[in-house]
Amino acid sequence: MWDRLKQIDRHYRELDQEIARPEVAADLEQLRRLAQERAGIEDMVAKYREYRATTRSLEETRAMLNDKLEEEMTALVKQEIENLWLKQERLREELRLALLPRDASDKKDIIIEIRAGAGGDEAGLFAADLFRMYSRYAQSKGWQVDIINFNESGIGGFKEITFEIKGKGAFSRLKYERGVHRVQRVPTTESSGRIHTSTATVAVLPEADEVEVSINPDDLRIDIFHSGGAGGQNVNKVATAVRITHLPTGIVTVCQDERSQLKNKTKAMSVLRARLLDIKQRQQEAEISQERRSQVGTGDRSEKIRTYNFPQDRVSDHRIGLTLRNLSRILEGELDGLIDALATSDQAKRLEGQLP
Repeated sequence: MWDRLKQIDRHYRELDQEIARPEVAADLEQLRRLAQERAGIEDMVAKYREYRATTRSLEETRAMLNDKLEEEMTALVKQEIENLWLKQERLREELRLALLPRDASDKKDIIIEIRAGAGGDEAGLFAADLFRMYSRYAQSKGWQVDIINFNESGIGGFKEITFEIKGKGAFSRLKYERGVHRVQRVPTTESSGRIHTSTATVAVLPEADEVEVSINPDDLRIDIFHSGGAGGQNVNKVATAVRITHLPTGIVTVCQDERSQLKNKTKAMSVLRARLLDIKQRQQEAEISQERRSQVGTGDRSEKIRTYNFPQDRVSDHRIGLTLRNLSRILEGELDGLIDALATSDQAKRLEGQLP
C-alpha cells in the first residue's frame, strides 16, 4: 500500500513538472489531459502527505516524553499523542479506501427503469411512489430528471416508467437501488383494512457511450407513431414517438415524451445502449466467482432487496440487515442514510478481499 502511494506521489510531482513546461502550456489538448490526470489523484496525494506529516508529528511528540517534564505538561503531551494517533488511524483508513478500484461507471449519468410487479393496481401505485422518491432525491442533489417513457396503470400509478438522471455521482449513489422493492400496506382500494404485499423492480443502468457499445444500424427496426396519453388517446397530431427494436436481442425501447422526433430517437437509442451495456456487463459478471456476484448492488432482480412496511413505519434493507424508521421521509427522497450504509458495507467487503 505504502509503495503504491509513494509511486502515486512521485507521479503527481512529475505531472506538475510536465504542466510547467512552456511547450506543454502551449498545447491546450495535452495540458487538459495532464491537468485531468493530476486532478484525479490530487486528493489522494494530499491525504498521503497529511498522513506523513501526522506520522512525523506523532514521532516528535512521543520523543518529548523522554525529557523530564512537569506532570501537567506530561498530561498535555499524552493527550496530543492520542489525538495524533487517532488522526493517523483515520487517514490510514481513508487512504485504504482511496486505493480501492473505482467503478468505471460511477461518474456516469443513469437511466432508471421501474416496473410494477406482483400486486396489480397497488404495485402500479408503488412504482409511482418509487419514481417520486428518486425524483425528490435527485432534486435534493441538484440533478436533472427527464422522463423517457411511461405506461400508466389508470389509477395514478405506472405499469412501467423509464427516466434519465443527469448529475455528478448519480450512478455511484443510486446503483445500490437495483433489485426488487416490496411494499406492505393497506391499499386505498381495500375496504376491509387488509394489508397487501406488492412489488416493483428497479433497474439502474449507467448511460453507455457509443464507443462502449457498437450498434449496427442494420440490426435496428425503427417505428414512428403518435404519442398517446392515459387511456390511449393521441396527444400529438404529428407522429413524433419512436420505437426502436434491436433485432438480435429483441430489446424494444420507446420514447414519446419529447415533441421532437429526433429527440425521442436520441433518447430511445440512449436507453438501448444502456441496456446492451448492462447485458454485456452481466455476461462478464457471470464468468466471475459466486463470491463476486454476492456483492451489494449486483442488481439481481430476483432478490428482494428492501421492504417498505407502512403499518410499522419502517424500511428494511435485507442485504445489510438495516432497519430505519420514518418511512414517509424516506419516500420523500431522504435516502442518504440508506445509501451511505450500503456504500460503507460495500467498501468493507472490498477491503476484506471479498470483492476485487
